[in-house]
Amino acid sequence: MTYGADRIVEEISYIAFHFHWPLDDILALEHPDRLRYVGEIARINERLREG
Repeated sequence: MTYGADRIVEEISYIAFHFHWPLDDILALEHPDRLRYVGEIARINERLREG
């Protein structure tokens, strides 16, 4: 399976926006780790929306 460049940029932007991590740190993450952070950010955002 290939992973589109647009999707990678979306993940990186999402993590950078929420955690304020530098690009090099995010790029250093293995893909499964990056996806885990994306998922956790989404869960945090969902809990915040629910109050």
